[in-house]
Amino acid sequence: MAESNFQTLLIKSTSLNENEVKSLMLLPDKSGVLIEESLAKQTYSSAEEALSELCLNLNLDFIKDIPSGDIAVDLVREIPINYAKSHEVLPFKEDADKVIVLVTNPLNYKILDDLRVLFNKKTVPMVTTSHRLQEAINRVYEKSTAALEGLDDIEDEEYDLDDPVIDLLDAGDDDAPVIKLVNTLLFRAVKEKASDIHVEPYEKDMVVRFRIDGILFDIFKPPKRLQNSITSRIKVMGNLNIAEKRLPQDGRIPLKLAGKDIDVRLSTVPTAFGERIVMRLQDRSNVILELTQLGFSEESLKEIPKILQKTYGIFLVTGPTGSGKSTTLYACLQKVNSVDRNIITVEEPVEQRIHGIGQIQVNPKIGLTFASGLRAILRQDPNIVMIGEIRDLETAEIAINASLTGHLVLSTIHTNDSAGVFPRLIDMGCEPFLIATSLLGVVAQRLVRVLCPHCKESYQPSDVELQSLELTKQDIIGKNVCRPIGCNECNQKGYIGRTIIQELLIINEGIRSLIMKRKDGNTIKKQAIAEGMKTFRDHGIHKVLNGVTSIEEVLTNTQLDL
Repeated sequence: MAESNFQTLLIKSTSLNENEVKSLMLLPDKSGVLIEESLAKQTYSSAEEALSELCLNLNLDFIKDIPSGDIAVDLVREIPINYAKSHEVLPFKEDADKVIVLVTNPLNYKILDDLRVLFNKKTVPMVTTSHRLQEAINRVYEKSTAALEGLDDIEDEEYDLDDPVIDLLDAGDDDAPVIKLVNTLLFRAVKEKASDIHVEPYEKDMVVRFRIDGILFDIFKPPKRLQNSITSRIKVMGNLNIAEKRLPQDGRIPLKLAGKDIDVRLSTVPTAFGERIVMRLQDRSNVILELTQLGFSEESLKEIPKILQKTYGIFLVTGPTGSGKSTTLYACLQKVNSVDRNIITVEEPVEQRIHGIGQIQVNPKIGLTFASGLRAILRQDPNIVMIGEIRDLETAEIAINASLTGHLVLSTIHTNDSAGVFPRLIDMGCEPFLIATSLLGVVAQRLVRVLCPHCKESYQPSDVELQSLELTKQDIIGKNVCRPIGCNECNQKGYIGRTIIQELLIINEGIRSLIMKRKDGNTIKKQAIAEGMKTFRDHGIHKVLNGVTSIEEVLTNTQLDL
């Protein structure tokens, strides 16, 4: 049993195959006894422990915690990241006569020979686990300028506050790598499906970060001396005033990358150490998803189409920034779009173009606001109106009046949950009886990361985890509770993509009565739950029990309903 456990751990945690593991078992250890015999009576609680014991018997060096920050960038400059990941190899240290190489399979002599030829030095293997090595590869290549194409001639120098900073206004042919750098960052962001790029200046350095599946990751640290060049290049691409560095600016960058139409929304703000830039990436070539593909519960998929079939009233989608509200609205529009309906939208900006729907883009600089645009489209004989966001009393009142005069209105609003919409509208100045009369339903949503299907692992949650979700061991019998592990497919993150967790509040007589009485959101929410509404936490637990997401994701994005 111990031997089987040992071999299983080795196969799972390294690139050794079953035959190679069996061959190693038949080798003698330092005392001359077969490794198979010397390990027969031992058990191991972790892959690191098993691999460490094997290396000890084979007289090989083993490393558990890899100090990736100490690995010189020059060592990986000639090795493509795909090669390093697929062959699980990473140069670690270089001496005058040898190169120490991190591997997970010490029997893969071909790789060691390739590196011996590359470095023209003896290669010495140092063994580690697959998980640790993949993490180290990601960190080393992220900080390496060699990981970004076309940047070989940019040197990462020690920055001195007295050094002159290169500005793109004075840039010549020698500064072309800055243009390559910005282009490559954009290309890489699209390739890795990042939603945002953050360019953040600090006192002696700057950092580029990507937001992927809602989480920010450090990607690259350009030299401080290139700060003004990078900032100016991005502002030129967005048609911003590069001479104005004291005021916030907004712009757009239309791109075509790998056949995809990418719309980049650009925002700059002045900080103590220079202009901070955030670019939000929107893939215009994405196909608009159906409601069934977004992750709504079965109950919601029955109720939402009923609301969308109404001829008048307001249907609201609420949630924090970046929670997929616009995606949900587009899915709703796609569902009701037909030749016998006139549908017009007012948006900021128009993120997806839908054939058969009139879409107006807000432009406050010329006086085209949500309110003015909404007034105009009501004279266009619409059946359905979509407003990008209700953010002030004027827009809210026009939306309510439109709904009361025979229009179905779809829109978004910023609140923490579905019941918070009513106090929010009252705070804006809307009359409770108008809110109660016009609203049909509110869906509140959050996004949680989806576990990677290639590496997620079923497990028995601890008592603490179950208690945090108010579950018992009986509740998870026959269920598929999983946790993230990390593999090459998900770039060692354990997650790929995101899905919705939501709560749908249908406005009925009981809810209308509470709205008319100006009751707070908690009172309304308790009434809705008593009438059968499923909360964020309920929907999240459902997805945990079905192996879609992890307990940690649900706890991070929801809170207990008191």
